[in-house]
Amino acid sequence: MSQSLSPAVSIARDLIRCPSVTPEEGGALAFLETLLKARGFTVDRPVFKDADTPDVENLFATIGSGAPHFVFAGHTDVVPAGREADWSHGPFAGEIADGILFGRGAVDMKGGIAAFAAAALSFLDKAGDAFTGTLSFLITGDEEGPAVNGTDKLLAWAAERGHRFDACIVGEPTNPDALGDAIKVGRRGSLSGVVSVEGVQGHAAYPHLADNPIPGLMRLMTALNDVVFDEGNERFQPTNLEIVTFDVGNPAFNVIPARAEARFNVRFNDSWSQETLRDRITQVLTQAAGPDLKWNISFRRDGSDSFLTRDEALIAALGKAIEAETGRTPELSTGGGTSDARFIKNYCPVVEFGLVGQTMHKVDECTPVADLDRLAAIYERFLESYFAASVQG
Repeated sequence: MSQSLSPAVSIARDLIRCPSVTPEEGGALAFLETLLKARGFTVDRPVFKDADTPDVENLFATIGSGAPHFVFAGHTDVVPAGREADWSHGPFAGEIADGILFGRGAVDMKGGIAAFAAAALSFLDKAGDAFTGTLSFLITGDEEGPAVNGTDKLLAWAAERGHRFDACIVGEPTNPDALGDAIKVGRRGSLSGVVSVEGVQGHAAYPHLADNPIPGLMRLMTALNDVVFDEGNERFQPTNLEIVTFDVGNPAFNVIPARAEARFNVRFNDSWSQETLRDRITQVLTQAAGPDLKWNISFRRDGSDSFLTRDEALIAALGKAIEAETGRTPELSTGGGTSDARFIKNYCPVVEFGLVGQTMHKVDECTPVADLDRLAAIYERFLESYFAASVQG
């Protein structure tokens, strides 16, 4: 690591310089393996496979033994950079200009991983032989992709080897405007589906010889769009359904198509499960279709249920660390999209906290280096509190 940069900034820069666009490892996990092994961590690099999805490399690193077992989770894979000419600094150059670190993954989420790595190493150096418990990293290369060969399988792999986690922080960029704005303590669920209507292809001038599927699909999707699922509650915002495509695949003006389909996504709160939501959607469509429309609905297998973390000790320790370093009292939020926390919540209490997310997935993704150092300080303060409480307890 460069002597002129802080550990968090140096690690983030080196990670950004690894072109780890999903599903490519790009050298990012290899870099972390070298860094952590040199400091005494045991590191494994399992590769998971599944039909119709790319193979994905993952990393699990651990140090210590016994309880409590705290794990930091995240991903080194990033979304594509787009046109490199649109960037003011190379997307994988890791350049720093005017106190800002630029590059794909700077906030989502190589910066979070770098801050936690720097915090963990500093914490362990200071604790020395007095450290008791277990500290681990659970890092995937498949969060921005299908999320089939990543965190979900890595958690099962770790459990099969006897690892039992007590708490987890995911380093996703949770803050909307400034570091310390928000901790994610839960997420709404997600359910996607495809609605199709079958017709009979024909000439637009002879509609009596055809059966246009588009009006029927419009009727179905209008019915779905008009549903008020709930009003939300004190924990979650209201459930919303969004129609994301309406496709016919017909380039001609004089042809009635044979088939039309639409796709939708629902973000739902804890008033619903995937099963009850599927039943409600199917009921609405059945009523709107009537007896004669030839229609079908299929739901994607990558849905996830909502969850809410209620571990007051975990939330309080992180909140106090954030307030001490930033002066802000973080909101406890359940907004936004999905993350790999949806898998982790099945194994231990999990919250999410990382950098400011305003530039994630954008051209010129970036973060102030001061935020990286402050985030590392928050994580280190949290680790000191978390492990000290376990010893006192």
